[in-house]
Amino acid sequence: MKRLSQLLLFSIIIASCVRKEQKNPVITESGRPTPAPAPATTSSVASPPPVVTATPTSPSKCPVDMVEVDGDFCPNVEQTCIKVDKSIHNVNGYVKCDEFAPTKCLSKQKIHMHFCMDRYEWPNQKGINPTVMVTWNDMKRECGKVGKRLCVDHEWSLACEGPQIFPYPYGLVRDATACNIDHLQRADANIQDMSKKNVEYLWQGVPSGSMERCVSPFGVHDMTGNVDESVVNTGGNPYQSAEMGGHWVKGARNRCRPKTTIHNEDFAFYEIGGRCCKDTQ
Repeated sequence: MKRLSQLLLFSIIIASCVRKEQKNPVITESGRPTPAPAPATTSSVASPPPVVTATPTSPSKCPVDMVEVDGDFCPNVEQTCIKVDKSIHNVNGYVKCDEFAPTKCLSKQKIHMHFCMDRYEWPNQKGINPTVMVTWNDMKRECGKVGKRLCVDHEWSLACEGPQIFPYPYGLVRDATACNIDHLQRADANIQDMSKKNVEYLWQGVPSGSMERCVSPFGVHDMTGNVDESVVNTGGNPYQSAEMGGHWVKGARNRCRPKTTIHNEDFAFYEIGGRCCKDTQ
């Protein structure tokens, strides 16, 4: 894959969900809360900044069913939560941030990236429910069959956050009406039972592209929420596999940077799917 070796040189440190008093834990990319660092200066936000839409200036170098992503990725960012929902706390800390301050890029150098990404979650068809219960290896094979590949985690983040490095694809303020997120789990849910009948019972997904405001600055749909998406974990620890974007159940982070790394390449779950990427032509 293009630039994969370059991407391996960088680590991402995401400072998120920190109260104004700086007493809340900071969520790192490992997903485990750690003590907060020294207080950082956080300015109040009167109103969200305007969304900058990344529009290609030349004919697309991607297939018609894909979006061209051409931009600069900041490996090391600071994302400060200025309105945290303290009612939700799990292994990832305070996972629901209702509003962030504008993102700060802390890296001296950004990485230029240029690639193609499926417009919708697999099978990449508007109006069709995304496929779930597919493993990372399954997605790798499916993408390969159509001349594509799995997306790399840093590619996924750039396509989701856009030039302004938004924490959510639509901006700084979490919005459950924009993307398919924050649903209560089904009553008496048994998430250990992955039988077809139970997976159908647990399903709260929506057809791809049906939530018109759930689109990134580059024009990619449903990146946060709906189904969790398999990506290549550039850190490689503990597995090559990771998931990004979260799912529909309340308690998921549903942001552009965090990733789940605890599942191996053959793990399947009721809310895990994916999408494909491709090098530009």
